[in-house]
Amino acid sequence: MTAPALPRPGWRGPALAARRALRAEWTKQRTVAGPAWLLGAAVVLTIAVSTAAAAATHCRPNGDCSVEAVKLSLTGVQLGQAVVAVLAATAVSAEYGTGMIRVTLTAVPGRLTLLAAKAVTITGPVLVGGSVAVLGSLLAGRLLLPAHGLTPARGFPVLSLTDGPVLRAAVGSVLYLGLIGLLALGIGTAVRDTAASIGITLGLLYLFPIIAASVSDPSWHRHLNQLSPMTSGLTIQATRDLSALPIGPWAGLGVLAAWAAAALLAGGLVLRLRDA
Repeated sequence: MTAPALPRPGWRGPALAARRALRAEWTKQRTVAGPAWLLGAAVVLTIAVSTAAAAATHCRPNGDCSVEAVKLSLTGVQLGQAVVAVLAATAVSAEYGTGMIRVTLTAVPGRLTLLAAKAVTITGPVLVGGSVAVLGSLLAGRLLLPAHGLTPARGFPVLSLTDGPVLRAAVGSVLYLGLIGLLALGIGTAVRDTAASIGITLGLLYLFPIIAASVSDPSWHRHLNQLSPMTSGLTIQATRDLSALPIGPWAGLGVLAAWAAAALLAGGLVLRLRDA
């Protein structure tokens, strides 16, 4: 009689654990009201601010108009990112605050697997919501800006995703919001306190440009803008005078990606080395 074959260890064990972790985290995201409300708020605020910015912009017929239509239409991303940061930071820090992290780690003992599952279940909805927000913002700009003097006759083509720079700005803005989510998740995992993680994330985003603006030395001003996660990341929205930017659009988004990767690395190390 032949002995029954024992299951061979391999990729099936980790893959099964990853699927279970994803299912558990996705169930949490769907059954708790907070994440859905925050994501909806990010979408609404992004479109609302972008619409207000487009509605408030006027170019007089006989005056010089140096407005960048695409970037103006995506102004709301600068506010929507704050809500995305809150959403992502609280995904893990809130569990530490309530003690639920112990239950989570009992269900998913692999800590890096847990962090990866949280990253996927946060980034996925943020990318979907970001797509809606960016498309809504560009649509508002397309409808409002021509009526306010930003016409093709004055060098402002109608906003269209068939235009390469506009498409790059749109896709890049969606990726930008996804990277902001990963940055906040990494910081929240490392800090473990909701208020502190949100404060650090928003400080990195909004204080860097303020500090750079206060520096009089042109070289340091440029370097600080190149290091700033928000300033560098948002260069992806630029469609004019790219040579005058402190960093190129895709390189700037790469700077934000490096910040997000560093935050996730720090969060992963803290999660693995420290007790819950």
